[in-house]
Amino acid sequence: MSVTNEMIPPRPAPAVLHRPLTTAKVVGIGVLILWALLATALVSMVIEGWDPAKFERYGPRYLNGLWTTISLVGISIVLGAVLSLPIAFARMSKNRALNAVAYAYVYVFRSTPLLAQLFLIYYGLGSFRPQLESVGLWWFFREAWYCGLFSLTLNTAAYQAEILRGAIQSVPVGQHEGAAALGISKRVAFWKIILPQALIVALRPYGNEIILMIKGSAVVAIVTVYDLMGETRYAFSRTFDYQTYLWAAIFYLTMVEALRHLWNFIERRLTRHLVR
Repeated sequence: MSVTNEMIPPRPAPAVLHRPLTTAKVVGIGVLILWALLATALVSMVIEGWDPAKFERYGPRYLNGLWTTISLVGISIVLGAVLSLPIAFARMSKNRALNAVAYAYVYVFRSTPLLAQLFLIYYGLGSFRPQLESVGLWWFFREAWYCGLFSLTLNTAAYQAEILRGAIQSVPVGQHEGAAALGISKRVAFWKIILPQALIVALRPYGNEIILMIKGSAVVAIVTVYDLMGETRYAFSRTFDYQTYLWAAIFYLTMVEALRHLWNFIERRLTRHLVR
């Protein structure tokens, strides 16, 4: 057994390594400075160009358009989630005909622009007015708001179906086998074991889809729906002030940031048992 009689003398701290200033750092610092200058100029232009008369006149219209956007996106997301369930199950089905129909639906709505889908529903189905009147559906397809809601729902249902399908298939097979070994029926195992795990995996993609729908919903303004972008176009046509679009961008940015923070809170709350 060895005994130490003397303490190890203190040693100086290691020398700080001075990393050389590389070209990448210089470019990065220059880009940051440029963005800071642009942001400062933008804020100064907003302050200098502030017009209380325009704010009093078009402010309520912006709020009304904001509510229209939120209601359109919210209802379409909920309806799309309901519609995505059978589509996702059909995509995972072993029935070839059912799988082919679901695949064709998802393929078409994910591969074509949302604007084209909106035009096909609003203008295309308008060509079938006699047939729609005969079945009592013309009241729905003659309104631009309902057509916008219908197109957004069909579009997001295709994306949500793929998100849900991928999340369900990402759950390990051992979870199914463990439930079967315990004598749990497939139905109960799916709703109580598989689906909760799949929804945690799909949580962030769902948030991304909602954000994309918020920004993509601006296309409904083209078919005379007075959402946030529709009210912005109206204000610009009366004032020819570019700041009308700037305020629209600020509103969209605020919605996206609020949703991002809310989604981060939900994700932390639901996955707190996974943090070590």
